[in-house]
Amino acid sequence: MQEDDEGLRARLIKVGVELVTREGTQALSLREIARRAGVSHGAPRRYFPTHLELLSAIAREGFAALGAEVARALGDGRADPRAQLTTLGRAYLGFALANRGMYELMFRHDLLESNHLGLREASLPLFHVVTDLLIRAGLRPGVDPRIAAGVLWANAHGLAQLWGWGSLQLTTGSAELEPLLRATLEAHLGPEPR
Repeated sequence: MQEDDEGLRARLIKVGVELVTREGTQALSLREIARRAGVSHGAPRRYFPTHLELLSAIAREGFAALGAEVARALGDGRADPRAQLTTLGRAYLGFALANRGMYELMFRHDLLESNHLGLREASLPLFHVVTDLLIRAGLRPGVDPRIAAGVLWANAHGLAQLWGWGSLQLTTGSAELEPLLRATLEAHLGPEPR
């Protein structure tokens, strides 16, 4: 029985997710995805006119997985906003370190079609969660919450990348990421109230 169009499209994305998880972004060629999906090298173009659109569909799966992980970690959302930011930071860093290939792809907008396939809609909700938590945690007057969220996100992203490469362990002598996460939050929110 011939696979329907939606089934083959989903299989191409699934193969791409598996490939980026095992081998990283450098392995994500159309030809390799098609080969592993068991279709001709031209078949992906029926569903994804450009390579970037297929990569974007794969990255969307990563954002869905990260969003689900963050939602599980935050639970009902009734905890103190600062505690929730710490929890969110742990979930984000844990995802980044456990899914390095996918994590890299998700934020490589030079490789993605951000306006296609709902990628922007998949990535922005997490940013809005961070922004809301920063507002609730109490930013200094005059600080734009979106800018503060962007800087905090950049800090967390840097922590994930530098930790994954082994750079922070070498430079800080720390064997744990948690103190660096706490220092990042304190840099943005001030010392934790006693």
